[in-house]
Amino acid sequence: MEIVGDWLNLAIRWAHIITGIAWIGSSFYFMWLDSHLEKPDAPREGIEGELWMVHSGGFYQVEKMDVAPRVMPRTLHWFIWEATFTWITGALLMVVVYYLGARVFMVDPSVAEISPLAAVGIGAGTIAVTWFAYDALWASPLAEKEPGLCNILSLLALVAIAYMFTRYLSGRAAFIHTGAVMGTIMAANVWRRIIPGQRALVAATKAGTTPDPAYGLKAKQRSVHNNYMTLPVLFTMISAHYPMTYGHVWNWAILLALFVIGASIRHYFNLRNVGRERSGLPFVAAGIVAFLALAFVVSVLPKLSSQTTGPKVAFAAVDKIVTKHCIMCHAANPKHDGFDKPPKNVTLETPTQIRKWVEAIRKQTVDTRTMPLGNESKMTADERATLGRWIAQGALVE
Repeated sequence: MEIVGDWLNLAIRWAHIITGIAWIGSSFYFMWLDSHLEKPDAPREGIEGELWMVHSGGFYQVEKMDVAPRVMPRTLHWFIWEATFTWITGALLMVVVYYLGARVFMVDPSVAEISPLAAVGIGAGTIAVTWFAYDALWASPLAEKEPGLCNILSLLALVAIAYMFTRYLSGRAAFIHTGAVMGTIMAANVWRRIIPGQRALVAATKAGTTPDPAYGLKAKQRSVHNNYMTLPVLFTMISAHYPMTYGHVWNWAILLALFVIGASIRHYFNLRNVGRERSGLPFVAAGIVAFLALAFVVSVLPKLSSQTTGPKVAFAAVDKIVTKHCIMCHAANPKHDGFDKPPKNVTLETPTQIRKWVEAIRKQTVDTRTMPLGNESKMTADERATLGRWIAQGALVE
């Protein structure tokens, strides 16, 4: 059964990456395309702009209509299935990895004493509800009168969601669920707003009536929203590899900081695409400086301020903690039901092995608190502090 789960995980994850690349690629391409359209040298009725490109050994000419063509072409290409299958594969991956493994990957007793079922309910329920709240806000008259205010409200809502997730779920699950909230909004924007608006334009053209340009404007608004959410969502997709972010005590703030940094970088490229690169430079500069500052505060500063003073920690105390919380998995013959060999071939059964992996212990157990996995054995803050002080004192093995 474990083999089936591993290969199912691989197949779905691979499909998710493939469809995600296709969706993001088309999104970036059309944002770039719109920003590079030029007025034809000889004005032509109904043509908003045109663009010449060279690629793959050939020349391409693209024209964009003011609203819609007078006569619908025989073949019309749509861009919907990329978003559809990205969301479907992402949802399946969430089920296979997180919901079926909720006890390990979603529940952290040091965060909240909740059941796996409750954790799944919080995650899935929030994903479902958030889309309707977002859509109601941006479909309301307020969005037309005060779009800036709606942007602020949306950001505050995202802060609240990220904070709530980190108060009930493990850090890793909190990050991926925040990304899933945004990914669901993006996919629903395509299904519920962008494509229906385009279909209305097509229907009006086929009926011989004048299409309402409002449909295109509303679709464009949601498309821009998706564009700015892309880089933040991409980070959450890879966040499981970076426990120094989701395992930090201020993980929700780190996540939001990375979201803002990603959106700033995206804004730079959007300005650059319309020939306003100088206007965008402050955004990319601010994003880079903020990223470096975040890395310093999260990873460098704690090392510089490590407390080496205080009572000396005897290795016997460390060995006791490791035996209690780590040996069940990190042994030549693990006793944990989920492993038939030590994860990443890390064994901690002897003083020599413990000393060998001391940096991994510091990173995973002290700095980010991501081990034990799901904190199944309920390692306490005092035990983590003891390990940290022993490492700071030189990790001596008597």
